[in-house]
Amino acid sequence: MNTGLQLYNTLTRKKELFEPLNAPHVGMYVCGPTVYSDVHLGNCRTFISFDLIFRYLKYSGYKVRYVRNITDAGHLEGDRDEGDDKFAKRAKLEQLEPMEIVQKYTLGFHDVLRMFNTLPPSIEPTATGHIIEQIEMIKEIMNNGYAYESNGTIYFDVEKYSETYNYTILTNRNLEDMLANTRELGGQNEKRGRLDFALWIKAKPETLMRWASPWGEGFPGWHIECSAMSAKYLGAEFDIHGGGMDLAATHHTNEIAQSEACSHKQPAKYWMHTNMLTVNGTRMSKSAGNGFLPEQLFSGDHALLEKGFSPMTVKFFMLQAHYRSTLDFSNEALDASEKGFKRLMNALSLLDKLTPAESSDFEIDPIIDNCVKAMNDDFNSPVVIAELFEASRIINTVYDGKGKISAAELDKLKQLMQDFVYDIFGLKDEETSNIALNSVLDMVIDLRQTAKENKDYATSDKIRLGLQSMGIQLKDSKEGTTWNKA
Repeated sequence: MNTGLQLYNTLTRKKELFEPLNAPHVGMYVCGPTVYSDVHLGNCRTFISFDLIFRYLKYSGYKVRYVRNITDAGHLEGDRDEGDDKFAKRAKLEQLEPMEIVQKYTLGFHDVLRMFNTLPPSIEPTATGHIIEQIEMIKEIMNNGYAYESNGTIYFDVEKYSETYNYTILTNRNLEDMLANTRELGGQNEKRGRLDFALWIKAKPETLMRWASPWGEGFPGWHIECSAMSAKYLGAEFDIHGGGMDLAATHHTNEIAQSEACSHKQPAKYWMHTNMLTVNGTRMSKSAGNGFLPEQLFSGDHALLEKGFSPMTVKFFMLQAHYRSTLDFSNEALDASEKGFKRLMNALSLLDKLTPAESSDFEIDPIIDNCVKAMNDDFNSPVVIAELFEASRIINTVYDGKGKISAAELDKLKQLMQDFVYDIFGLKDEETSNIALNSVLDMVIDLRQTAKENKDYATSDKIRLGLQSMGIQLKDSKEGTTWNKA
């Protein structure tokens, strides 16, 4: 089991040696999508990052329970309990039942993540499937004196909680400044304090999604769902809680408060947050007109894109930046990632074509060690990619006959690429994995060989040059003809 892993803990704002509560078992909770609209690229980056973390923890020998929720209830337009319910608003717009909206966008979310070749979580609970657990948690928080009822809505008492606990422990903000800067909002007259937030919201006559509770019909607040579901599946205390950095200031801050007010325990030992996306240096957002959906990125159907990029190219692009770093999208950066990804896949396609020698010009152990050290350093995927390019250089050198590698070192090289490219990064070759393409190329190579045997060199050259124009490079040798992407 890997015992050298260092995580950056948002809670303490420093790197810490990862020590699970119940080693070798790891509990990890990641805030999933709110399924009232299409998944956006910021979501994708978060889930690709935590897929990497999930995969590496398993590779390191841990038994991981990865819980990622689906928010399908209780999400208002504002973090401070103002505005319309997003599910009801989308349902009215599309003239569907709210749960039809949930099903539609949940399936879309899963489809996108499958294109990125992410692993499914161990458990994927929904907010609507855990109403009872949320009500029971609210009752316990009220019994402990940290929540109150006002006209059928239950509010969390932030100032009362702050007398015992540190409400801003995750962000290190000043509570007095927060109170002074909180603007007046509708419903504030029901609250005792400006920072108080809803645990349970009284249903309006037009509310479509509602449930019975001790306080009347209503629906849960956004924050309580994650506290209830993480406690149910991982316990009052667990190892890792993650999500996008935009969740830290409000959602995760309130999760900590709710959980401590209920169980008197800090829920997660390590808090991890992915950074934001920018486009040409500007923060990605719908209002700025520079936000695009994954499908638009794949097809190139957006004014800011010069062409489409494959899911694996986009995933590789994301992995080339550390998960805590800002990731800037541009056509130039995506082009560079596309070339780099093809270069890596080209090298991988040559691995099985290498012939081992009795001695070796290369040692693979230092590359393996560097990859493990990089991943142990808060999952530093960019450094790993640099090492994988060094491994690719070795593959190409041996394939070109400019170096030799022993059977033992070749086995290590194959295992390195299997472990880090496929098992940990979750990448796959989108072209050579296409069986139909391989079969067609084999047939074309056979036709060319027949033409050469018949001394029909014009046809032979036409086939070779035609494939070359499509990015397929043929290489003739005594053993026959092989191909790779040029």
